[in-house]
Amino acid sequence: MASQPDRPIFVIGCPRSGTTLLQLMLHSHQRIAIPAETRFLLPAYTARRSFGDLRDPANRRALAEWITGRRETKFGDLGLDPGEIVEEIVAGPPTMGSALGIVFRAYARKHGKPRWGDKRPSYFKHVDVLRRLWPDAQFVHLIRDGRDCVASLKEMPWYTGDTYHAISAWREAIDYGRRHARRLGPDSYYELQYERLVADPAAELAGLCRFLGEEFDPRMTEPQEIARLTVPPKKKWHVRTRNAVTTDRVRSWEHRLEPWEIALAEQVLGSRLRAYGYELSGEGRPSMRLLARYARVALHRRNIQRKRIVRDRIVRYREPGPVACRLGEPEYDAPAPA
Repeated sequence: MASQPDRPIFVIGCPRSGTTLLQLMLHSHQRIAIPAETRFLLPAYTARRSFGDLRDPANRRALAEWITGRRETKFGDLGLDPGEIVEEIVAGPPTMGSALGIVFRAYARKHGKPRWGDKRPSYFKHVDVLRRLWPDAQFVHLIRDGRDCVASLKEMPWYTGDTYHAISAWREAIDYGRRHARRLGPDSYYELQYERLVADPAAELAGLCRFLGEEFDPRMTEPQEIARLTVPPKKKWHVRTRNAVTTDRVRSWEHRLEPWEIALAEQVLGSRLRAYGYELSGEGRPSMRLLARYARVALHRRNIQRKRIVRDRIVRYREPGPVACRLGEPEYDAPAPA
């Protein structure tokens, strides 16, 4: 099977759909390195005008120091030498995608692997941006029963939304995914379902590896080994990743959601749930008051997303230079630093 070492892999999905589990599974592959959420990719892209024309080495240095020096970027969690990365970015291709790619490539190199990727659930809203940076990227969308996602989100200490926002987030992930599937095609976009993944990891991961152009690695079915080394104890919401893969949390929404939450979720998400084989409980129809409140939340979220898209389009007209990664070009395909 031909591998595709230059194609980045992005894991996307509604928050609490199992994307951390999938990230650990992929990171367990002998050829793939995917770190925990880094949180510098989108901020760097959004701030790209502030770094100026990256054909100027001084501007590439400013970008590199921004990536490696800010605590908010989570660069320190990668275990890379900041000085080495700065110099590698300065010597690299003069585009944003190249600079960011150098960081991820260095992380993969540290682990002795040729392919890299990144995981962040909210990337499902930013696939257009990721494609601008890496036109040949591959996207893996993990889908979980929306009611389980809602139940899990509500319990997260970092989640600031409510049931209405959680329901809307799952609907957005599904709708964005459908658009991505049409636009990207089967070579660049792949869907997995959480319930099938935990029920038969080997079969589901073998299918994923075929999509990625990689041989299946049996170690992927035991992500707890990597989790015990890489998942910080303080992230208690990921504690189950340190145990063997299990189906215990499938349909846990049945005892974690209130009847009105189940009714609202099934009313709003019903056709989408059924499309993925999730059976409805028939809890009943939610009140008009609940439906109206959900509609306001969903509209507010759509307006925020539309404004983001408009702002990005405006900035694109004023970009100081191209953003697409050029690491694969012959003049930049020099041997990696020792």
